[in-house]
Amino acid sequence: MALVAGFLVDWLGKHAVLSGGFVLLIVSILLLARLTTYPIAMLAVLLLGSGWSALVNVLNVTSPPAFLPPEDIPRRMSYAMNMGDFVFGMGAFVTPIMVVLLIRTIRLERTFFVVASFAVVPLVLGLGVSWERLASPSTETVAGGLSILLTDPIVWLCCLAFFCHVPIEASVATWATTLMTDKGVGEGAASTLLSVFWLTFMGSRLITALTLPVGADTILVVTMAGLCIAFTLGIAFSNAAWLTCAMVVVAGLVLGPIFPTLIAILLTHVKPLLHGRTVGLFFCIGGIGWTAIPIFIGSFARRTTVQRAFLLATVSASILSALALALWHHLPK
Repeated sequence: MALVAGFLVDWLGKHAVLSGGFVLLIVSILLLARLTTYPIAMLAVLLLGSGWSALVNVLNVTSPPAFLPPEDIPRRMSYAMNMGDFVFGMGAFVTPIMVVLLIRTIRLERTFFVVASFAVVPLVLGLGVSWERLASPSTETVAGGLSILLTDPIVWLCCLAFFCHVPIEASVATWATTLMTDKGVGEGAASTLLSVFWLTFMGSRLITALTLPVGADTILVVTMAGLCIAFTLGIAFSNAAWLTCAMVVVAGLVLGPIFPTLIAILLTHVKPLLHGRTVGLFFCIGGIGWTAIPIFIGSFARRTTVQRAFLLATVSASILSALALALWHHLPK
């Protein structure tokens, strides 16, 4: 659906896809609130995934004009993408905390209705946007536009880099508390340090947006990819609780700016009329890595330990480094 949403953005326009995405999101949450059978649960999850795919496409495509004047967009794309993902990350951090408090107060079913009502707010706000000013009419056919993207080495390098990056992020987020408790860290302390990981993760995006020099995008990705090798090896071979905890926090600092900076490089390179399809392809290829590589890590962990399984994350980080270096080589200096 990420790929389909990309074509719909370039064909129907940003507002139509954004509105459709929020409608799907609201319907899916209301279905989850009234579950009676497993097939309805599956339908709700499929609608949720489809709605998310639509929203993530439009919101990435519209981040540059949301944070920058038109004349600054090509030069400072990474600022806009890091700022946009910082705001997104704050929502992703705060919302689960809010949901837990609501469940304790008004129970699960009513909590779903409250969350659905929150999704109505941006749907209404979208009515006040001058979408005509953000339009990039596509002059390419479906096949022609996809052909341009699939024959562009920069597009492939960015998409494959995301394919290797996002499972590292997912693995740390999924198994950080397990790694720390296995080293004797208490559950409360491990949960707190996981929150520190996420806060560091989001803070690194804000710092990157405010401090990254113009033209340093690729150098940042190369540097952070190399540091991914370092912290995954640190996790895999750590014998001390303090080192494992430190590596989890360092992981947040390193991983945070990679995705927004990668997509900034990609959108700067591709013509605006193809941005919807570009983001769709980016998330489609990245989503495969997001799903598949953590499955391999989990399977390996069952045969050994979660700590040793992070060597697979090191392999992913090594490939990411090679792709980042190739990207640096191909882009104009």
